[in-house]
Amino acid sequence: MSTTELVWFKSSYSGSSGDSCIEIAVTQQAIRVRDSKDLTRPHFSVGHEEWARFVGFVADL
Repeated sequence: MSTTELVWFKSSYSGSSGDSCIEIAVTQQAIRVRDSKDLTRPHFSVGHEEWARFVGFVADL
């Protein structure tokens, strides 16, 4: 799946000014993460279990 076919979205917690945001796209294989300020940079992928651990960690902060 190419990055143009992915459906990217930002968190509802992202500010309206659009700075310091990431976007994610969910696929069957992984969660794709990219910098919304610079779409020319490559995105990275993380497994679903690792993403769930990351989100759990951030939620506990």
